[in-house]
Amino acid sequence: MAETKISIENLYKIFGLRPESVLPDVQQGMSKQDLLEKHNHVLGLKDINIDVAARELSVIMGLSGSGKSTLIRHINRLIEPTSGRIVVNGQDVLAMDKDELIKFRRYGVSMVFQKFGLHVHKTVGENAAYGLMIQGKPIEEARQKSRKWLDRVGLSGFEDHYPSQLSGGMQQRVGLARALATDAEILLMDEPFSALDPLIRTDMQAVLLGLQEELHKTIVFITHDLDEALRLGDSIAILRDGAVIQQGNPQDIILHPADDYIFDFIKDINRSRVIESKSVMTPGESVDGPNLPHDLVLEEALQIVGAVPSSQGNVVDEDKRVIGSISLKQIIDGIARPVESSDPDVRYR
Repeated sequence: MAETKISIENLYKIFGLRPESVLPDVQQGMSKQDLLEKHNHVLGLKDINIDVAARELSVIMGLSGSGKSTLIRHINRLIEPTSGRIVVNGQDVLAMDKDELIKFRRYGVSMVFQKFGLHVHKTVGENAAYGLMIQGKPIEEARQKSRKWLDRVGLSGFEDHYPSQLSGGMQQRVGLARALATDAEILLMDEPFSALDPLIRTDMQAVLLGLQEELHKTIVFITHDLDEALRLGDSIAILRDGAVIQQGNPQDIILHPADDYIFDFIKDINRSRVIESKSVMTPGESVDGPNLPHDLVLEEALQIVGAVPSSQGNVVDEDKRVIGSISLKQIIDGIARPVESSDPDVRYR
């Protein structure tokens, strides 16, 4: 079982003059709309319980106003909660005093913002080294480390340029290099790619995945885009009106939406490019046929299995051990079958 790096427990956030006075109403089920109309308070987060596994990329997604950006800002206490706990590495962030919180923000966690957050009067190199300078690192050490990470994100040679001389995608690479340079265990990313053009956005996703494959940071990534969430996330939590509607790995969410709201999110997804072989295989069975990686998507599995006379193959884990079998029929059915749900009210279309 994966180690838990961040544990968010019973977290509430209410915006208004007297949030504590209306908290009992919210805890007893008062809706976001009723809270606004009756008490002139805004519900930001409602009873959030999420565990973030160490060394995994966890996505929190939802539409505008769902509370996702509010949530990520609680992890490093840029926003104070109305009620609840946030535990990082066994330590309650909300119980930290001023000095402990400063240390946590400098060394324990880094953040990448949607609007880049670069200092326009500083060069690319100075921006990338900014977190290291705040940590008190010697200037030359900060420069060397910042150059290393600028090179890793593809910006070698741009150290003396200013942000205004870079494209949006390049500016976001600077923000990513700055966050990585501090060597923090936890990386918070608040819709970092949403302001980028689609092609640049896809390129930045690839950069992040490549770095994560090597670095294994604990990453909390905020997005409103399901395609992005499915591509990046080891786990996904979907928010609506400040509450978690469903959480699980991408396969669970695609195959078993919790309710009608989640169904609307996933209905237009190309299942053949998302569902993995392990999700439709027959566990524990071995057959005569080629070996397919367990995370091979069905679109690619279809080409392999469909090309062999037996029309079947084995599914193997990371260590090349057979964990099940898959047939051409299972692949086709997996692409075409209706969505399943434990909620009887979910639509089937």
